[in-house]
Amino acid sequence: MATEQGLTKDTILSSVAGYREQSEAGASKDALEKMFERDKESLRGLGVPIETIGDYTDPDDLREARYRVPTAEYALPADIEFTPAEIALLNVAGGVWSQSSLSAQARSGLRKIRALGIAVDEPIIGYSPRISLREPSFAALQSAIEQSRVVTFPYLKPGEQAARVRRIRPLALVEYEARWHVYGIDVAIGADRTFLLSRIVGDVVISRESFEPTLRDGAGERALAGLRDVAARNSALLEVNPGSEASLRLNRRATPAEQGIRVPFVDVHVFADELASYGPEVRVVEPAELRVEVVRRLEAALGTHTGSGSGR
Repeated sequence: MATEQGLTKDTILSSVAGYREQSEAGASKDALEKMFERDKESLRGLGVPIETIGDYTDPDDLREARYRVPTAEYALPADIEFTPAEIALLNVAGGVWSQSSLSAQARSGLRKIRALGIAVDEPIIGYSPRISLREPSFAALQSAIEQSRVVTFPYLKPGEQAARVRRIRPLALVEYEARWHVYGIDVAIGADRTFLLSRIVGDVVISRESFEPTLRDGAGERALAGLRDVAARNSALLEVNPGSEASLRLNRRATPAEQGIRVPFVDVHVFADELASYGPEVRVVEPAELRVEVVRRLEAALGTHTGSGSGR
């Protein structure tokens, strides 16, 4: 990074700590070169860009090639500054996401931040959460959003016998109530729609059709605002066992009611899945549709465990 011209392999092997010690210990040049090639691949795998500058008259001749890490690819612009507290916060944010979930641009940004070398005096929090993704469609949708490309995918709604192919301009991926949604413009109807990733039942196909990237501006905020509006119009009256897991989780988003708690929800089927998972810890007072869906799931679970010929 300290040179614009780059360094030759011989210069690196003779001057960089590690190679120099190996050479002084008697390692052969062939062994050092193999180590150098492995190290190059390791660095590239970590996201460190390595540029190879060959002979201008014969670019394929790498005998006197020079190697460098392009500063523009590795460093932030000179006019961007961060305090130690800001660096710590950004590193926490980056640590929340697993590397497989980060886009190439996000990994590059995090690498540049860490390359600043600013000391962090004290941690912001004692631990950081981790976001893991179980939805196979997430990566393809993320890529399509970054490229501003139209996608198609099969989407199965509750009560429908077969999935329908949806074609959308994906604008944002948002997490709401511990579930991932993709927000975008449904091309067939020309209107904004939000889709649960868990209901995408096949491959997401990224087309070659692009759309204006500015459509993505503020899309995440619009998606979350829409989901909150839906939740505000739908609420369930629940009786919950004190001190239970259901109480712990539901009370985070509930308001007290005379007969228990009121919890807003977006989708009756998704919420029924959650409530059924708590078993006897929660009882639905209203609405009736939600109570029917929860009972249906509990009866199905009972049938699965008692209908296998056990005689009970």
